[in-house]
Amino acid sequence: MATFASIRQISRQFVKREPLLKFCCFVQNESFFPSPCLDCITFASQRSYSAVSPSLHALCVTSPDFSLLAKQNVLQHHNIFGKWLIARYLSNASIELKTDEDVIRFSFNKSVGILASTNRKRKMSKKAKVNELRFYRLKAKKKMNSPNPEVRIRYKLEKAKRKEAWLIEKLRKYEVLKAPAEAYDPEILTEEEIHYLKRTGEKKKNYVQVGRRGVFGGVVLNMHLHWKKHETVKVICKPCKLGQVLEYAEELARLSKGIVIDIKPNNTIIFYRGRNYVQPNIMSPADTLSKSKALEKYKYEQSLDHTSEFIEKLEKELEEYLKHKARCHKARESEPQDFADDNGCNSTLS
Repeated sequence: MATFASIRQISRQFVKREPLLKFCCFVQNESFFPSPCLDCITFASQRSYSAVSPSLHALCVTSPDFSLLAKQNVLQHHNIFGKWLIARYLSNASIELKTDEDVIRFSFNKSVGILASTNRKRKMSKKAKVNELRFYRLKAKKKMNSPNPEVRIRYKLEKAKRKEAWLIEKLRKYEVLKAPAEAYDPEILTEEEIHYLKRTGEKKKNYVQVGRRGVFGGVVLNMHLHWKKHETVKVICKPCKLGQVLEYAEELARLSKGIVIDIKPNNTIIFYRGRNYVQPNIMSPADTLSKSKALEKYKYEQSLDHTSEFIEKLEKELEEYLKHKARCHKARESEPQDFADDNGCNSTLS
């Protein structure tokens, strides 16, 4: 209780005005603290900065108000003083109090040690960047022109895998979240109606092209524009991979709310708009790509397909080379034994 009472008395006397100055003077009185406590007083902020000990050796201030400072062992731990200072107003700079010619001055020094070097980002000159790029280019050229075929294959394989990872990361930007499916009653058509719609769909010349961009907002928009005057519309998918027509048919049926009547062998899909068709206000759905973004996605997908094929080819080539290397190694090991067996036979014959 005596310690807390003394703390209150000290804080009333000199914490109200100029708390930092009087705190420094308070610390300077060595009779009040044991020597290890003076060495370990630190200022630490709440922003996870590393603590920097202030240089308070230049302090030389005396005042009759500090009569209570002569009492020893009033405060056992120096951490109590941390509560007197608001941590967010502190920084990494060290504070030094100078008393030259009876004038008190504060000097803020720059942070010292590893902290100063880590906070600064070293800027590379243009020449250094060019030299670094040249170094990597020469390193790659050395691997490409290596006499060892394994080194060449492994370098190509590593480069192709890096490109594949980069392309996958790029394609993630073009993934569109599908909107929740709206509840609607699909119309049930009889066999006669389906046969009639097939014949009319084949005879009519109106069609929508699904090209290399795939299904995007413009395809669905064109289908709705055709359904304004026609009951059916043909969707021609070219170029199209094997089995991709079924994916296009499901996607277009979900986006346009149309009914798939037939899928032809020449990658043509016939869609029926329905009896109670009403043209929507927004004919291009929100969960589709634009024309330009669909083209960019197609380019990345095409590059990814070629890269994956190239990786498979390199892996097979590397596997064959390692098998060939193992066969040659076994043949070299068996050669001295055969030679020694031949010498043994010759000696017995003689």
